[in-house]
Amino acid sequence: MARRIPPLNPLHVFEVVARAGSLTRAADELHISQSAVSRQIAVLEGYLNVRLFQRERRGVTLTPLGAAYLRDIGPAFALIASGTERLLAEASGGPLRVRTYATFVAKWLLKRLPDFQSRHPEIEVRIATAVPEVDFDKDAADVAIQFGHGQWPKADAELLFFDEIEPVCSPALLKGSRRLERIDDLAGMRLLHAHYRRADWPDWLAAVGRSDLLGTAREMTFPSSMFAYQAAIDGVGVAMGQTLLLQQEFESGQLTRPFRRPIQRDAAYYLLTAASQTPSVKVRAFRRWLLDEVRQQQPA
Repeated sequence: MARRIPPLNPLHVFEVVARAGSLTRAADELHISQSAVSRQIAVLEGYLNVRLFQRERRGVTLTPLGAAYLRDIGPAFALIASGTERLLAEASGGPLRVRTYATFVAKWLLKRLPDFQSRHPEIEVRIATAVPEVDFDKDAADVAIQFGHGQWPKADAELLFFDEIEPVCSPALLKGSRRLERIDDLAGMRLLHAHYRRADWPDWLAAVGRSDLLGTAREMTFPSSMFAYQAAIDGVGVAMGQTLLLQQEFESGQLTRPFRRPIQRDAAYYLLTAASQTPSVKVRAFRRWLLDEVRQQQPA
């Protein structure tokens, strides 16, 4: 005896409407018009010769028969969706390759990655660090997190957060007779620079109207921001900190912001994907997670 299976598209529409509880929300999820949703429901009800929804002024509700039908077929659609996700994840093959900067990995990404892995245990993440701009045609990368102004010719870029900087130092540096109560006090301190962010101190001092201090304060340059921040924690001097990367150090008391005068620059961190490729399941999953993490992040 042949199995009776109703038309699958109207059946799918029924499941979405029943789950969403609204023709309008179902239409948005399915990317079709509300009238098209109504027609599909009518087709299914005609095939089954059963009323599945009760039409009311404020929307629709399931009839007892409709609710019972949802309990039977709803789990099947959930299994289809999860099975499809797993298949596509396996079909995309290999680990998710993320390229970014060592400082961004150490100060922002690493402490958040366990959450991504708990949500997507099927996706292996491999991180590579490099300073030059990513080239998706040549570099082994599926996504990149890069710093700039949003202009990458071969990549689609999504803004994560703008660069916010201000001086940071160890609280221990300010004990005794040493103080950082006024910007003038920087003249007696050692200013710590990062090689790839050499404009940070000049930009901040220019913004507060004290570019003259660059010629009077002692200075020290490090290969990366990560080393400059560690030197600041160890009391070597005052670093120019990226405040959104140093939340953990502020909360733990390793670093403090003596002036609390941050400036926001035009440059920002962006998520980059190859413009020439359709994002894979693993790339879409990482993108959704990353943007959600950024939305939850509280400014310094």
